[in-house]
Amino acid sequence: MECSDTKPVKPNSNNISEMVCKFAKVCKLKSIGVFSSEIPNLPHLQRSIYNETLLSEDSSEESRCYDQKVHPHPTEVPAKDNACAGLEVMRKLFDAVSALKLAYLQLQQAHIPYDPQKIVAADDLVVAELEKLCKFKREYVQKHCKKTRFNAARSSPLMAEIVAKEALLGKLKSQNSAKDSDILQLWRELQDLEMGNKNLSEKIKQISLEKRRAGVLSVTKVQDVFKAASKSIHDFAKPLISLMKASGWDLDRAANSIENGAVYSKRCDKKYAFEAYIARRMFHGIALTSYDVSDIMKFDDPFDALMENPHSDFAKFCQAKYLLVVHPKIEESFFGNLDHRTFVMSGKHPRTKFYQLFAKMAKWVWVLLGSAVSIDPEATLFSVSRGSVFSSLYMESVEEEKESAILSDEERVTYKVQFMIMPGFQIGKMVVKSRVYVSKNSLS
Repeated sequence: MECSDTKPVKPNSNNISEMVCKFAKVCKLKSIGVFSSEIPNLPHLQRSIYNETLLSEDSSEESRCYDQKVHPHPTEVPAKDNACAGLEVMRKLFDAVSALKLAYLQLQQAHIPYDPQKIVAADDLVVAELEKLCKFKREYVQKHCKKTRFNAARSSPLMAEIVAKEALLGKLKSQNSAKDSDILQLWRELQDLEMGNKNLSEKIKQISLEKRRAGVLSVTKVQDVFKAASKSIHDFAKPLISLMKASGWDLDRAANSIENGAVYSKRCDKKYAFEAYIARRMFHGIALTSYDVSDIMKFDDPFDALMENPHSDFAKFCQAKYLLVVHPKIEESFFGNLDHRTFVMSGKHPRTKFYQLFAKMAKWVWVLLGSAVSIDPEATLFSVSRGSVFSSLYMESVEEEKESAILSDEERVTYKVQFMIMPGFQIGKMVVKSRVYVSKNSLS
């Protein structure tokens, strides 16, 4: 028997066997055999039977029965109310299947004993149950088609947007890969630049060292070295005078012992006597010889040079001159002991502020002595005696430096030297003027 959208035709008794066969195919019901009239009603057939396997098998047969194949589509699961409605539909569907089974059972019972009236009644009941199932199917197909059209209409713009987003994602991934390549390239360029900067830094240091050496050895820079040496002697004399004063030394008497009979324009000018004493000791017994001063010039702090090579020629120069400049009585009055002297005599260099100031002064004297002969092997060192007539060609007055006054030639001739502070140098045709102290009261 076929199921269609039109009302099925009522079968007669002649085609009842055909109906039974078709019904058996649709429902996949296993025959329960022949029942006698004594068999009572089976109460277990009244229960709803939920058999998912049976439903799965029946669905394909029903689809062919209606000449229409139903494809499953993903649907959104609604909220709680829709879920309850779906359960109610399933319950009605399984109740209808159970009723169909019972009607088919009654149809079988009507054949033994054979009763045409019961067969017709049972046949009508089976047809009625089949109509219920067909109605369920029509409603499901209609509702499912509506949902499918609705979902398709709603998913179309979403799918278009997904496609667009995926295209954008691919574009962004491509851009990200390009950026990663650029970053890697820039990082390599940065490494090359850093390596180049390092090489340039080394070259700059080398050039700077060469410039220092060339600057020291050039005639035009000798004046700067001379001024640096003079200033370093002045800087060392200041703490020396302060320590002597703090230790109770009579500075006037000490100045007179250094330069006896010197006439000073002002009392504070006696500091030049101490500078003259230091310079006299530093340049005492020096024979001008040529030597390389670049090893000392590369150190900003000469004490570092002493630490790196405590037995160099410069280190020996510092040791000899310290023992000559700082008298044992002076050192003992300063520090209460002779530890500095003992340390120096043992070939070491004390790491104290006082000795570091001395090393700084010794550095510039050392550089001045070495550079003079390196420029001109015939270079000479000259000194000025007390009472000498002031000569602007070979002398420079410390009073002029302090007061920024320029004396006329006639005034200079009438001034005489009280004492020499720094010796002068004759380097080729160039003269590095000696620094001297003259008194305005010493007219000849």
